[in-house]
Amino acid sequence: QVKLVESGGGLVQTGGSLRLSCAASGTVSSINAMGWYRQVPDKERELVAVLSSGGSANYADSVKGRFTVYGDNAENTVDLQMNSLKPEDTAVYYCYSRLNWGSPYWGQGTLVAVSA
Repeated sequence: QVKLVESGGGLVQTGGSLRLSCAASGTVSSINAMGWYRQVPDKERELVAVLSSGGSANYADSVKGRFTVYGDNAENTVDLQMNSLKPEDTAVYYCYSRLNWGSPYWGQGTLVAVSA
C-alpha cells in the first residue's frame, strides 16, 4: 500500500501561481509513476501531469507551458508548479501514484480555486 499526502492548495487570482506538493510513504519502491489529476463536479477525474520513473512527463494539453511536474525519487515526493492560473484550473487536485503491477493510489485531494 501507498499513502499520499498533498499540500499547497488554496485560493489564487487569475494569472497567479501555486505549487502543490505530494509525499508518498509505504511501498514506495514499487511506484513506477507519480503525478497529479484533477476533478470538478460532474466531470471525470482527468490527468494533469504524470511523471514516470524513467523521467518522462505527460501533461494535459490544457496545462502545457503553464504547469511543470517535478519528482524527487530520494524523498518520494512529486510537486506541481502551476503558473498563469486560469479560472478553469479550479478543481480538486489529487496526487496519484501507480505501482509496477498497475495498482493506482490517490491522495485525499487539495482544492485549488482560481478567481477571475
